[in-house]
Parts: sequence; C-alpha cells; structure tokens
Amino acid sequence: MTQSIIHKTLIFSERVFNRIEGYWESRYNYRISGNIIVLAFLVSLTIIQLNLWGALPAAVSGIIPNNHFAAIQLAFTLLLMVEIVGLVLTLPRSVSSSMLKQFEILSLILLRQAFKEFGEFPDPVDWTKMTEPVFHVMSDAGGALVLFLFIMLIARFQRHKRITKTAEEQFRFVKVKKFVAILLMFFLVAFGIFDLILYIRHDQPFDYFQTFYTVLIFSDILIVLVSLRYSYSYPVVFRNSGFALATVIIRLALSAPPYINAVLGITAALFVFVLVLIYNALPHKGPGTEATNVSKEP
Repeated sequence: MTQSIIHKTLIFSERVFNRIEGYWESRYNYRISGNIIVLAFLVSLTIIQLNLWGALPAAVSGIIPNNHFAAIQLAFTLLLMVEIVGLVLTLPRSVSSSMLKQFEILSLILLRQAFKEFGEFPDPVDWTKMTEPVFHVMSDAGGALVLFLFIMLIARFQRHKRITKTAEEQFRFVKVKKFVAILLMFFLVAFGIFDLILYIRHDQPFDYFQTFYTVLIFSDILIVLVSLRYSYSYPVVFRNSGFALATVIIRLALSAPPYINAVLGITAALFVFVLVLIYNALPHKGPGTEATNVSKEP
C-alpha cells in the first residue's frame, strides 16, 4: 500500500515536472521572461522619476525608492528568480550542473550587490566619504569575476559519470530527483508570495535568496542519502557530500558582510573545482561515463 502511494506520487510529480520543464525551456518562455524583465526595468525607472518629481500620491510615494539604481536591483532580482527556476529544473539532470548553476546565481547576486552599493553614492559624489563604499563595490565585482572564471573552468573539466547499474535504476533515481525538484519549486513560489505580502504590508521582508539556499542545503543532503540506494561508492558519496558542503558555504556567503562574502564564494568555487579534478582522476568502475550527455548524470 505504502509503495503504491510512493509510486503514484513519483509518477505525478514527474508529469508535473516535465510539463513545467517543457514550458520553461521553450523559446516562447525565454522571450516572455526577457520582455517582463525589460518592461519591469523601464516601468520602475519611470515610477522612480515620477516619485522624484512629486507626482505620486503620498500613500504610494512612501514605498517607492528615490534612487534610479533601485530599478537595476529590481531587474537583477527578476533575473535571479529566472536563474533559480533554472537551478531547480537542472537538479534532476545533474548534481554537478546544478552546482554550477548555484555559482552562477551567487555571481549575479554579488553583481547586484555592487550596483546596490553604487546606488547609495551621494549626488554629487563626495570622494572624501567614498573610500569604503568603493572598496565594497570592487570586492563584490571582483568576487563575481573570479566566480565567473571558476564556473568556466569547472564546466570545462567536469565529467559526468553515471552511478546506477541499470537503465531502470537510473530512471527511478531521476524520478526521485524530480520529486525533490517539485518540492523546491513549491517552496520557491511560497517564499516569493510570503515575501511580497510582507512588502505590501510594510513589514520587514526576509532575505529571499538566503532562505531558498537554506532549503537547498537540505535538498542536496536528501539527494546524497537517496543516491546511497544506487551506489555506496566512497568517491561518489564524498563528491556529492562535498557539493552539499559547497552549498552551505554559498549560504554563508549570502549573509556575510562585504569582503567576506566574496572570499567565501571564491573558496566554495575553488573547493568544488579541486573536488571535480580529483574525482575525474579516479578510476571509474561504474556502468559507463557520459562526458557529453548531462541528462544521464545522477
């Protein structure tokens, strides 16, 4: 009875996941997402300018920023939302590709933070008071650049090795990961709605990306434990556990102050890069190596 319920749940979650993935990766969705981000950027710039001119009602003016760089933060936030959905959809295909997606998101968050710091510069600029903010911008931008380098290196050197022994085991493993991805998608939407409600009510909103990465840590650990059903190979367990640890470091970077956030992000990327190099150098005794087909990677 219990196995039947689990089986039906996995089948249902797989169908839902496949529908979401099919729509999200379509060209139509790419155009729609891009148009929404551009429109949001232009509309927010217009509204901010109207607020600066005093053309908005007092009830609305209080919640509208007075700095044009807030429009850039909004655009980057929407872009990060798109990237997070892509991260969730990547999870069932490949844990290593999912790890790369996390670093991509962190690099964009650092860039967004750099724009945020730049948006707080006084106008006109008083360079006698700008030393520390300028260093913050340089730290965030430099950290994002180094992360970009490591992302390219990891993508270049990673090799995808299937850990399951049969196609049937691989199929079941992928179904479990799709179920985890659907759960993550639910939290993704729920957190967004709750954060929006807090903003509308003028309450203190929580940090959306920190909260999501916290949940992502537990999902990574869950996938590590599930993978033990299909392979108890020490290198596989260590690699997947190492990826989960890198997610923890990324989570710490999101809540760290300037300088430390960039150092933590680079440390996590360096750790994963070395881990990938060592794992690739080990002899593989599994069913085969797929160096190009990411969809078969556990």
